[in-house]
Amino acid sequence: MVTRLGLPNLGLGLGLRSQHFEHILEKKPAVDWFEVISENFMDSHGRPRNILHQIAEQYPVVMHGVSLSIGSTDPLNFDYLKSLKQLASEVQPAWISDHLCWTGVLTTNSHDLLPLPLNEDSLKHVCNRIIQVQDYLERPLIIENPSTYASFNNSTLQEWDFLRIMTEETGCGLLLDVNNVYVSSFNNDFDPVEYINGIPHDRVVQMHLAGHQNCGNYIIDTHDREVTNQVWKLFQLAYQLANEASVLLEWDGNIPAFDVYHSELLKSKQYMDATFVGTENEVQSIDKEQVSNPLNMFAMNKFL
Repeated sequence: MVTRLGLPNLGLGLGLRSQHFEHILEKKPAVDWFEVISENFMDSHGRPRNILHQIAEQYPVVMHGVSLSIGSTDPLNFDYLKSLKQLASEVQPAWISDHLCWTGVLTTNSHDLLPLPLNEDSLKHVCNRIIQVQDYLERPLIIENPSTYASFNNSTLQEWDFLRIMTEETGCGLLLDVNNVYVSSFNNDFDPVEYINGIPHDRVVQMHLAGHQNCGNYIIDTHDREVTNQVWKLFQLAYQLANEASVLLEWDGNIPAFDVYHSELLKSKQYMDATFVGTENEVQSIDKEQVSNPLNMFAMNKFL
């Protein structure tokens, strides 16, 4: 089914992780599609890229980046974009996505998704860069809302308004990370329901689900466990408003066996039903701080 921006509703997908390569190739599990971290394959011409080609022949694939740095003041990195476009030409992804963030400055990559001040100046800057990237890639870019841990004093726009105007000005799509909405709302004291209601639902091409760690006074987006009940309920609302969006589960730390991973994804079917009640809100335990980065070149090296 073709929906937003002429892009298909792919159904229910999983983030492709190296721990599951062999299982996927041997068992051919009943997953609708896979999302790959672009940087884990862009500069590899060994086993990981070969495996990606095999998987892309059997399943729809989406490329999800973590280093575009769309909000940076550095010039756009066209060497990076060239590699990104080359990989896309090989695997023919349904779309390419990245984050509303910056990852570095003065050519240094922090390997973290850093937040932007949300105001007219940053909006104009981001929109100009999105247009350049889309022109170069010759396709719409899908932008994800980040998880944030602090707010800027010079922000004058709510994030949901920023996203709405950004899509209007550039024609890009949205990757609505429901877990990120919940994490950011807790850390920055805003209403996550107002956020979900405020975004342009007709631009939501994809949704992300993931687990997080509650550290007491703040929450960290670690993707290292099951989705919490609070996030499931927020997803239930979001799906009623943008119900032709593709849905994907991310899991980047303490990665379980494939069947456990897949079973967590399938819970989303229950919450697509607006009448599903679910369980009572859980009391989240307090965890030691950890930081997860899906760009895992150390894990990939054994396949090179």
